[in-house]
Amino acid sequence: MKIDSEDFQVHEGDEVHLDQWPTLVKPVYRSKKKYLQLLEEQVAELSELQRLLYASNHHAVLLIFQAMDAAGKDGAIRHVMSGVNPQGCQVFSFQHPSAMELDHDFLWRTTQCLPERGRIGIFNRSYYEEVLIVRVHPQILLGQRLPDGVIDQETIWQGRYRSIVEHENHLHRNGTRIIKFFLHLSKEEQRKRF
Repeated sequence: MKIDSEDFQVHEGDEVHLDQWPTLVKPVYRSKKKYLQLLEEQVAELSELQRLLYASNHHAVLLIFQAMDAAGKDGAIRHVMSGVNPQGCQVFSFQHPSAMELDHDFLWRTTQCLPERGRIGIFNRSYYEEVLIVRVHPQILLGQRLPDGVIDQETIWQGRYRSIVEHENHLHRNGTRIIKFFLHLSKEEQRKRF
């Protein structure tokens, strides 16, 4: 039995309430041997797809991993990308912005790291931090050196949402395919992992 990815997909226009999504998936395979066999098959398929991506040199793939702390982004990236040729793949981890990054708009630092055609780019966190973490902790906006009048709580978030959608549409029109992953972890499990 395989996992049906449709169970985990959110489609454009869907409203998402995390409390309605499971934080644990029941094991699909009864044995570790069967799991490792499937993983090997999937890694081989991913490796072949990467080879075709590189050979065609018309598209890029951007994988975005978002999650709360301790949700396992690093481990997920390691497992998913274990069979990929490292020469065709780059991982970027976005932590607190540097002083130079704060001198630019919120999309600038991730834009510098976008994959070129024929390659796979992986973002461990991304520009979504600017509408997730910053929204939860609005005092972070004060350190972003935004022009006077820009920090209007009623318009800044809508503006950033619009900027992200326009940015992703631009990337898609120019050949970058974006796949987003949100690793959903229960508060209880997060506490255990700290």
